[in-house]
Amino acid sequence: MAYFLGIDVGTSGLKSVLTDERGRVAAAKTVEYPLYQPKNGWAEQDPEDWVSAAAQSIRGVLEVSGVPAEDVVSVGLTGQMHGLVLLDGHDRVLRRAILWCDGRSAAECGEITERAGGRKRLIELCANPAIAGFTASKALWVRNNEPEIWSRAVRMLLPKDYLRLRLCGVYASDVSDASGMQLFDVAHRRWSDELCRALDIPMSMLPEVYESPEVCGKITAEAAALTGLKVGTPVVAGAGDNAASAVGMGVVHDGDAFVSIGSSGVVFAHTSEPRFDADGRAHTFCCAVPGKWHMMGVTQGAGLSLKWFRDTLAGDLRARAEREGRNVYAVIDEEAERSPIGSNRLVFLPYLMGERTPHLDPSARGVFFGLSASHTLGDLARAVMEGVTFSLRDCLEVLGDAGVRPTSLIACGGGGTSALWRDMLCSALETPIDLSPSAAEGAAFGAAVLAAAESFGSVESACAAMTSRERACAPDAQKSAAYRPVYGIYRSLYPVLRENYTNLESIG
Repeated sequence: MAYFLGIDVGTSGLKSVLTDERGRVAAAKTVEYPLYQPKNGWAEQDPEDWVSAAAQSIRGVLEVSGVPAEDVVSVGLTGQMHGLVLLDGHDRVLRRAILWCDGRSAAECGEITERAGGRKRLIELCANPAIAGFTASKALWVRNNEPEIWSRAVRMLLPKDYLRLRLCGVYASDVSDASGMQLFDVAHRRWSDELCRALDIPMSMLPEVYESPEVCGKITAEAAALTGLKVGTPVVAGAGDNAASAVGMGVVHDGDAFVSIGSSGVVFAHTSEPRFDADGRAHTFCCAVPGKWHMMGVTQGAGLSLKWFRDTLAGDLRARAEREGRNVYAVIDEEAERSPIGSNRLVFLPYLMGERTPHLDPSARGVFFGLSASHTLGDLARAVMEGVTFSLRDCLEVLGDAGVRPTSLIACGGGGTSALWRDMLCSALETPIDLSPSAAEGAAFGAAVLAAAESFGSVESACAAMTSRERACAPDAQKSAAYRPVYGIYRSLYPVLRENYTNLESIG
């Protein structure tokens, strides 16, 4: 039987998933590694930790599954996007990788915007405004603050692409991951010569770019000895983590989309044509289906907001869960269900980490609006969940403004396992909610499907054979009507608070 291996270079660890041609998982293994934060707001990792974790993880799935290396037909890669890996002329790593969640390069975002000819021209060139999460601002930060390191830099790679170099000996990336570097012409699926010249970044530093299912390398003898894979096993280009997750859930046609509630929240929608938000409120990237794109709105504090509630306000509920031997989130759901839609006239803004879509405001902060002495823990819990849901509706509204209107949403992430939260999403977003069995395996499973695409003839055909979905709930007209005025109040709060968010930052 043929097997396909997907490898995800995540932020907390590296995960390998081995699956057959019907999408049945033979084995999965995650190996964790450290995250370094030398200063507040910084986030770094040692690329050598990714390589070591890959060796352990790949050997682990081969051993547990009992699948011979000869039966692994091909390998797909995915991983955290936007991270900066700098190499010298001998492929030696010059410094720890600066990750997607590192915020040190805010000043460089202004420099990028100015060099590109303004915000409007920048969005025309690469489909997105400058944000500290993207790769280009990190590169400029190194050039501005560590000139000795920059002077020795010859190559610039993304996290999964550094692992590819170690597995295959090639400098390569894919269109979806490259889209998040702020150096890529997303509309035309190629590096932007104009933007690279404006930022004075030599195009020779950038890897060759492939469509996601294209083979771009083969396992070397050195990598085979490290991982247990067979020499010459093909490796496909793969995709950034969200694009790979989409493939792993079969989100590959117009109308397909997923909503993820992890620490952050994402609404990701497939589109056959490049669609853009002129104000840069949502990201437009190439997707993992050749010649196609996706739009993505991001909520900064989704599951993170409920975790904050759990850790800060829900001590009694945590104690009850411990006494009863239950998951604390199940207990929180029970309490939230006691509160009606609108949380007894309590509205929560989930801006604990600032906000991305639609406000692009790092100064925004969380708010309970309408709090009174009569409110219970259940009201607060439900308000937090509803606030995150409304933020995800904001994302969906921005996509709709650009002409991207999903017919259904696959719920995934930790929040997607909550029946209560799925019901909120369904009626508040007024969109049917589906579930996909493969969602639990995440981006690594999607990378495995991309590895299988050549065997099936296309990404879409591989998804048809290896993924499935089922309807979880349809919108309830009565509930949807009840959510609308609450969402209206939610939407009205940010504009009147915006100036005071900035004022608050200037205090102390």
